[in-house]
Amino acid sequence: MNKKSLVGIFIMIIMMVACSCTKNYTHKQKLYIAGIEKERNAKDISFKNDEDSPFNHKSKIHFEPLKYYDVDPSFVFQSKLYQYSVKDTIKVFGTKGEERKAVRFGYITFNYGKKDYRINVYKGSTKTGQEYYSIWFTDKTTGDETYGVGRYLDFEYNPNPDFIYTIDLNLAYNPYCSYSPEYSCAIPLKEDHIDLAIKAGEKRFH
Repeated sequence: MNKKSLVGIFIMIIMMVACSCTKNYTHKQKLYIAGIEKERNAKDISFKNDEDSPFNHKSKIHFEPLKYYDVDPSFVFQSKLYQYSVKDTIKVFGTKGEERKAVRFGYITFNYGKKDYRINVYKGSTKTGQEYYSIWFTDKTTGDETYGVGRYLDFEYNPNPDFIYTIDLNLAYNPYCSYSPEYSCAIPLKEDHIDLAIKAGEKRFH
């Protein structure tokens, strides 16, 4: 058997293995995956071209497409928001060493691999007094496959105590300080560590 034939057989084996490893997603899941991938492509275009993006605003940073884990529907969860009875105002430090204040507002829960986890939800305010809610966390990928400070999730508060939130870890993203030293971002606390390798969302840029 000549080398050309051997190469052809080798390629066929690789393709067969790849096909056998492909997950059998439902039509709904495939639409969801396509939607997330479309959002990621749109973010790349925005970050590359918009004047206010972290690559163009304060200083010109060489842009490369952002890196992500493959979209995984198993990292999408639903949970109520469980508010703390005492909402402590805590110190949170930025990556430039500045002290910030945040309110430990509540937490959401999820189950993965038959184990329960919780993630804190923090309440903050802008310099103009506008309130916002944030999730930030570290996990077992932090500092290796993902940004060493941690990752964030947007959270939109609903005053209905029975409201069910969708927590999509495929949307976990890096703060601006991961791209440029011109920015400072809140550093997650030790209690914000999730003892799980969350192989979903954005990977480290550098």
